[in-house]
Amino acid sequence: MLDFLAATSGQAAPPGWVQFLPIIGMIAIFWFLLFRPQMKRHKEHQAKIASVKKNDKVVTAGGVIGKVTKVDDDYAEIEIAQGTRIKVVKNTIGDILPPGGKPAND
Repeated sequence: MLDFLAATSGQAAPPGWVQFLPIIGMIAIFWFLLFRPQMKRHKEHQAKIASVKKNDKVVTAGGVIGKVTKVDDDYAEIEIAQGTRIKVVKNTIGDILPPGGKPAND
């Protein structure tokens, strides 16, 4: 019986790098499923923000909808009502609305 136990303990252990394969696999999964799509959305958002121009209808991150009246490098001035303008940071602009939305009470 002791000969059987001694025979099994004589096998060579796998190399040390083999133990890190599951961790490397999990990192690859996180990269392709979480980080990479998020970076792609961030780049698209930055490109959209850079293309904001006067008379665009925009929605801010706070949900304010208005028309852009002035654009600087870091700020945009938005008219939310006739004669009411606010200055917002360009990065807080969430989306640019397409022109010609659907009519109200439709």
